Amino acid sequence: MKRNFFSLLILGVFSALASTAAAKPNVLLICIDDLKPVLHCYGDATAKSPNIDALAARGVLFESAYCNQAVCSPSRNTLMTSLRPQTLGIYDLGTHFRLAAPDAVTLTQHFKENGYRAEGMGKILHVGHGNIDDAASWSVPSWKSKMPTYMLPESTSSTRPSKSGGPRGSATESAPVEDEAYGDGDTANEAVRRIQAAAQHPEQPFFIAVGFIRPHLPFVAPKKYWDMYDPATLPMPQVTEPPQGAPEYAPQFGGELRQYSDMPTVGPIDAANTRNLIHGYYAAMSYTDAQIGKVIAALNAAGLDKNTVIVLWGDHGWHLGDHSMWCKHTNYEQAAHIPLIVAAPGKAAGAKTTAMVETADIYPTLSDLAGLPARSGLDGRSFAPVLDDPTKAARDYVIHVYPRGDRLGRAIRGPRYRFVEWKVPGAEPETAEYELYDYQDDPLETKNLAAAMPDVITEMRALLASHPEAKPQIKVKASKGESKAAAKPKGKSSTKDRHAMFRSRDKDGDGRLSKEEFLLNQPDPDQAPARFPSFDANKDGFLSEEEFVKSGKVK
Repeated sequence: MKRNFFSLLILGVFSALASTAAAKPNVLLICIDDLKPVLHCYGDATAKSPNIDALAARGVLFESAYCNQAVCSPSRNTLMTSLRPQTLGIYDLGTHFRLAAPDAVTLTQHFKENGYRAEGMGKILHVGHGNIDDAASWSVPSWKSKMPTYMLPESTSSTRPSKSGGPRGSATESAPVEDEAYGDGDTANEAVRRIQAAAQHPEQPFFIAVGFIRPHLPFVAPKKYWDMYDPATLPMPQVTEPPQGAPEYAPQFGGELRQYSDMPTVGPIDAANTRNLIHGYYAAMSYTDAQIGKVIAALNAAGLDKNTVIVLWGDHGWHLGDHSMWCKHTNYEQAAHIPLIVAAPGKAAGAKTTAMVETADIYPTLSDLAGLPARSGLDGRSFAPVLDDPTKAARDYVIHVYPRGDRLGRAIRGPRYRFVEWKVPGAEPETAEYELYDYQDDPLETKNLAAAMPDVITEMRALLASHPEAKPQIKVKASKGESKAAAKPKGKSSTKDRHAMFRSRDKDGDGRLSKEEFLLNQPDPDQAPARFPSFDANKDGFLSEEEFVKSGKVK
């Protein structure tokens, strides 16, 4: 009798624990590269984005969301750490965030520490330009598609050397292929598989992060997505000159775009190229929208949608010829304004909010929604109350930055004005130059009003002074024989990370790496082939795990 009582008691305890685990909301984080709010749900009548629109209909759309820096790696560092670029002192692509914050607990790491299984696929952190992933952020090694960038031979019949990442072909491609031919279609299929697998283990809450590359350059997409748009009806730039009175270094004119073989290296992008690029951007956006639809459909089919928080986030905006600017890399509205949609169980649905939020706020918000312990030392603040009541405010203003040489432009964006202070970090205030734009009277940023509105400048300077001075870009000290770009973050888990890297490359699971497997996802593809023979200590043409982890220095 006593044994039966204790058996029932133990069973009850385990049932309660299982029920608590099951009650934890899952998280599906969808990250999209270079996506500005050219979406139908954001009021763009041209855009074909039915799946993102459907997500907006079941959640809250943030009309005033901003990135913390309009370039991939710093923006994604902020997403994962809730530390702004000026807090880390990292504004470039190649510096790993752990060199500045070795003990940072990332967003997914925080969820892992609280019982979640964290999986990443596609582009979440920026990997490339000498930068690497963060093994501590994932329960299993992150996954990346190996599908090629281009499908048509003519897209690479002419190439142009780029500053990094190897030669580049054409800026656009419309190919008669299926979605899976490109990386984002492959990534969507992998995400579907992961969701289906997660559904088999309802006792284990998950955090699945899915990163799509398009509409990042090149604008490649299956032809059927190009066919959705009549190029003659696409919106063309309304303003084609830089803002009057802006510092000459504040704008940029598409250096990233000009690395593609069919683009002029200098001078204006003509009307025909402008229309084709805009066509390509919309096509690539619609292609990614379709992949997002597949992922969310899988979540619904598995019955997981009712207990999953879905976040859709664009890492930064993009200039499509406005002010004669292309790509991101500025502090202007088109580069800093991002799409953000959050659909959470029991929260508002089909709502829009003007609450001002920034990328740094996503980390504490998701932690709040999942009922996890709050972390101290973050730059972000939770906007979870806005999801209950979209009329609530979140911030009075957001802050973002962009560097130009030694100068850093620190921007305050409020409901009406954007103020930018340009100076060298740590320099005297008298050395600063300013920009000020009034989005009520001049929404297209045609004129810098800093000289004409001293009272607003004084107010904005006071707001900026309430923040710590920005750190300068940290310097990466490379070890002997190692390039600065290839310098890796040094930390307690470096050997553990290399074991994880080995397993992620060992695609056939035979316990050794072929040269092809070794070269997979290397951050320096031009130099990596030369390392393989030096790692291959026994010269058998393969790398054992010990050879890989110890870089060939096997006793």
